[in-house]
Amino acid sequence: MVETIKKYYRVDRREIYFLKFILEAYDGLAVLTTVDSEKGIIVVNIAPGCEADVEMILQDLKKNVMIEKIDSKNQVTE
Repeated sequence: MVETIKKYYRVDRREIYFLKFILEAYDGLAVLTTVDSEKGIIVVNIAPGCEADVEMILQDLKKNVMIEKIDSKNQVTE
């Protein structure tokens, strides 16, 4: 089984569903899971080799949606 790359983000909680819809529209690229809906914490599981594509999509979405990368899972509990 191939391991995905996990990246954590803090986003505008009202936009979680929208971000999930956009990322998962790119079939096989990434899957978004909500970690803490109140704080807007999500994890994006990225298929190996697709990190650049996901980063490009997120950078574009940042123009209209608050997306802040969290360095590690440890920061989720802050």
